Amino acid sequence: DDSSLLAKITPATSPQRAASLRLTDEGRKLLEAGDTSKALSRLEKTIVIDSTNPYGYFYLAKTHYRVGRYKESLSFLDVAESRLSEEPFWLAEVYALRGENFRALGMIDKAEASYAQALRLNSGNRTASDALARLQGQNQATSR
Repeated sequence: DDSSLLAKITPATSPQRAASLRLTDEGRKLLEAGDTSKALSRLEKTIVIDSTNPYGYFYLAKTHYRVGRYKESLSFLDVAESRLSEEPFWLAEVYALRGENFRALGMIDKAEASYAQALRLNSGNRTASDALARLQGQNQATSR
């Protein structure tokens, strides 16, 4: 669950990882508030502090998606995916956002495949299920 990345900070967490997770959480909140430039600034610092923080890469990807930089978003998603192999919830988030990028780039088949993969990992992923329903509705409308 992505409710708070701060919950991932334990006594065993290194100081760099803890600082990076705190900044990632700040960046996430700024992004949700619509302040993409501040979010981008915070999130870029997260991976400078800890280049292994997968959530920093994920939220960088999400921020780039929001500002229409789809190819940059896909690059950050590749890094996030490689570091989230043990976390199905987050991997589903990666695939759903990858689908959104592919859809925005007009690569509908790749988008559908990414959404489907997200749902295989987490059947409750709203982004993927809503997007697949929209795409199927568009396919039905165009085939009439």
